[in-house]
Order: sequence, then structure tokens, then C-alpha cells
Amino acid sequence: MDMEKVNSMDFGEFVDVFGNVIERCPLIAAAVWSQRPFSDLEDLEKHFFALIDALPQSGQEGILRCHPDLAGRELQRGTLTAESQREQSGAGLTSLGADERLRLAELNAQYRARFGFPFVLAARLTDPAAMPRELARRLHCPPAQELRTALGEVKKIGRLRLADLLCVDPSGP
Repeated sequence: MDMEKVNSMDFGEFVDVFGNVIERCPLIAAAVWSQRPFSDLEDLEKHFFALIDALPQSGQEGILRCHPDLAGRELQRGTLTAESQREQSGAGLTSLGADERLRLAELNAQYRARFGFPFVLAARLTDPAAMPRELARRLHCPPAQELRTALGEVKKIGRLRLADLLCVDPSGP
């Protein structure tokens, strides 16, 4: 899809297409729509990410709470969004053994109890074997630092999702 097509979308179509760039946050896409026209992928990203950055901390934490746990109940129940299903499956999280799933579930619960939102990681950019180590490492971060790190992961995920929608290599030219 090219930028001309993106810029010509009406509100409903834009939200339908881009509503899950930020997990379960179509309101972000709705706000971005009013800022058309966009010159390119980078410009579109900039608008999505500026809205996240402009939110108060409670809003940023709300965005994080919209994300599922890695290899969590939603994956087991088949209730992930299509994008999260593809990302978690592609990262090998659907083929974890029982011990690995239990370890991730324990770490996810500790993380959620400490920070009040789920552990967010761009699964497509991370080696599956490294995920539990990264989760354990981030459990010890100060809350303000972890909020920034988690929002950075949301932006990585959003960047990949936008690139998928626009059929562009996210690493750029």
C-alpha cells in the first residue's frame, strides 16, 4: 500500500487498517487520521509515536495494559489479536514446552505485580531463548526506566506493524 492510498482513506477505513498498530488502541489511529497527509512511513510513525509520548503516565500505562502476556493465557486460548498471534507464533512462543511456559508465566506474574502492566517485548526482534532472561533482567529496573523501556518496545512493535501494512522493509533503504 502506498502513501497516496493511506492519505485518501476515510476515517473508518483508516481506523480499520491501522487500529491495531498500537495493540488494542484504535483511538491512537483515530487521532492520527486527522493529521494527514503523511509523506512516508517515517512520517506516519512519527505521528503515532508523538501521540504516545504526549499522553500522561496513566495513559502510557494504559497502552501497555492493552498488551498480552508473552506465551500467556490469551495465546493458549487463541484470543490474541491477529497481529499478536503472528508475532508470538513467529517467535516460537506457540511451541514452548510446559516448563518454559510455566517459567514465563511466573515471570510475567512477578513483572505485572511489580509494574502494574504486562511485560512488553518486540517478540519478532528477540531470540525466544533470550525472552525469559530479558524479562528477569527488566524485573529489577526502576519503574520510571521500565516504563520508558516498555514504551520503546511498543514503538518497535508499531514500527514493524506499520511496515507490514505498507509492505516496506522496516530497516529502511
